[in-house]
Amino acid sequence: MRSIKVSLLLLSTVIITSCSTDDEYISLAPEDGEQNSGGVSTVINASAEAFGFSSSALTAAQQVDFGVGNSFFRQSWVSAPSSTTARDGLGPFFNAVSCSSCHFKDGRGRPPAFDGEIGTGLLLRLSLPGVDEHGAAYSEATYGHQLQDASVLGQKTEGQFIITYETSNETLADGTQVVLKKPIYSIVNLEYGPLAPEILVSPRVANQIIGLGLLEAVPESTILGFADVDDVDNNGISGKPNYVYELESDSQKLGRFGWKANQPSIKQQVAGAFSGDMGITSYLFPNENCPPGVDCDVIPNGGSPEITNANFDKVVLYSQSLAVPARRNYSDENVLNGKEIFNRIQCNLCHIPKMQTGNTYYINGFRNQVIRPFTDLLLHDMGEGLSDNAPDYLAEGTEWRTPPLWGIGLINTVNGHTKLLHDGRADNITEAILWHGGEALQAKEDFKALGTDEREDLLAFINSL
Repeated sequence: MRSIKVSLLLLSTVIITSCSTDDEYISLAPEDGEQNSGGVSTVINASAEAFGFSSSALTAAQQVDFGVGNSFFRQSWVSAPSSTTARDGLGPFFNAVSCSSCHFKDGRGRPPAFDGEIGTGLLLRLSLPGVDEHGAAYSEATYGHQLQDASVLGQKTEGQFIITYETSNETLADGTQVVLKKPIYSIVNLEYGPLAPEILVSPRVANQIIGLGLLEAVPESTILGFADVDDVDNNGISGKPNYVYELESDSQKLGRFGWKANQPSIKQQVAGAFSGDMGITSYLFPNENCPPGVDCDVIPNGGSPEITNANFDKVVLYSQSLAVPARRNYSDENVLNGKEIFNRIQCNLCHIPKMQTGNTYYINGFRNQVIRPFTDLLLHDMGEGLSDNAPDYLAEGTEWRTPPLWGIGLINTVNGHTKLLHDGRADNITEAILWHGGEALQAKEDFKALGTDEREDLLAFINSL
């Protein structure tokens, strides 16, 4: 029966194509080059190492720097002093000992599987109501911008967190019952005093880092062209840019990276992770994170800064230059049908399939590339169910940046799990869609109304990305 249905749909496509003068018709054929999600920065690999390859667009010299950056990304930092002077200076307070602790195999983190499990890629951002002179949220006076749940020998860890879950049920059109789990965070064992009463807590899970340089190479005008803050076209989808503070230029820039588009560049994102996640100073963030009452000046450090400028820049290049895996099964009939359903229920209005990089990016090989990241890099209101109630520059508590979908079908292969959304609460793609609200509520309801076969086709399409 299923093959007959697809054949009839293919026949109807031919008829529509032949008889209509309108260019808008359902096409069940793949586009030319559709499998090459990263343009020339696409790698044909679907193994457990799929996220770890360099872009073929790099020069020979850049490939060498990529390799050095890779080593600093993957290997652990240690406390100072040590014989490993290039990698000492960890802490004194931190969440992870290496970049790969959170981005294992350049992939995606997850919530801890049990209380006390560390290094899984989930951390808690901390802020207070109001904004500073740059428009950023105030940090918590004692614990800073994030809770660091590990420390070097001789120092008390700031604290830990535990997660409990509230459950709710969603029923799909075919009667399938789906249980959703809302995480509730409790911060415990605080060693340096209580948190401010008005504390705002936002969990953030580490995302896969493929294709970041390509997203950085997309012209700002392209991203702003996707925005419709006042919903002028009245389709229920707005899309709002975030403008954030860039240290190097001492100015406001378009935010592109992070769950709330709160970072203007990969360089600043990497420097922030070195500082907040590992306690490693760099030329962008030269100061240690130090709670009041702790004399961090007497704690040995790994130099000033603790990662040299040259090595830091190589980690940035590495983070910019990871290739995007090619799509799988992109020409299968069920995947093509799922693609049509994806567009029909308007998932493509936020997860924009295709765009082109500009012609001025400093990595020449990333210029003028047609890429398929399935994002608009804009903020969208996702409803109260996903709200963290923590504004971040122009992002409200309910607003999140559209995450790119490229590579989503390989997360389980690379990282051994399928945890999705900003805090990993969704166990799979179905649950992630069912958490959509706000601007995406209609798409969620349309997804729930799909029959079993159509839902499976849609999921097959998403897993092909």
